Amino acid sequence: MMKKYLALLLALAMVFALAACGSNNGGSTASEAPSEAPVETPSEAPVENGGDYTTVQAGKLTMSTNAQFPPYEMVADGEGAYQGFEGIDVEIAVALADKLGLELQIDDMDFDSALVAVQQGKSDMVLAGLTYREDRDELMDFSTSYATGHQVVIVPDGSDITDMDALSNDKMIGVQRGTTGEIYASDTPENGGYGEDHVLAYDNGALAVQALLNGQVDAVIIDNGPAQAYVAANAGLHLLDGDWVTEDYCLAVNEGNTALLNALNSALEEMIADGTVQSIVDKYITAE
Repeated sequence: MMKKYLALLLALAMVFALAACGSNNGGSTASEAPSEAPVETPSEAPVENGGDYTTVQAGKLTMSTNAQFPPYEMVADGEGAYQGFEGIDVEIAVALADKLGLELQIDDMDFDSALVAVQQGKSDMVLAGLTYREDRDELMDFSTSYATGHQVVIVPDGSDITDMDALSNDKMIGVQRGTTGEIYASDTPENGGYGEDHVLAYDNGALAVQALLNGQVDAVIIDNGPAQAYVAANAGLHLLDGDWVTEDYCLAVNEGNTALLNALNSALEEMIADGTVQSIVDKYITAE
């Protein structure tokens, strides 16, 4: 009986030994199948934000602006309005977002707050009739210029300010807060300004024009586009001949956000080359 038991143990040991030798060939049995099924990669898997840049909200391009600057940005509720806004910058922003495959989000606020929103990472870009300045370039990165801005002077009919030379530092000048109009006008007379004591800054252009109508200021310096709109809407006002200053309009992103700026610049330059930007400008600003 003991011999039969030893023989059985020997036979089982040989079976296990053969099985162990057989597993060295790299093959697998059903009991050795992988525990996880292979993952299939879709041929067109979505890539967040379409590239190596990031945005404040995934899938969205957030624009900060001041919608009191016609015809570049203004509140609207008619046909063609986007999220309650319309204007040159609004349509350009819509087209940029579309090219990047993103949804545009417009945040309306005071002009200087729109600049701060970008710097604090609360918006992706500021698009608000923004002109390039070296001091601003230290805080934000600017795009290719997409339009030329002409700042002009609004005065009441019958004013003794009949030309640019009559706009001196014995007058009170109304401007929109945070704009280059405020910066230049507030500079010293030696640098071509009128001095801080002769400049009153308002949250938007409409308030500056209202102050002019109320006799609180003698003139308003603002971009030609909104100036034309304000003069047309308010009897008793007119523009002085010529430009007070000429500037380039750009959009801006936070300092160092190079990937997003490159993506926006690429799309913007395509829109400039194919005439899209000019057609948008022509829609709001006639040749005359």
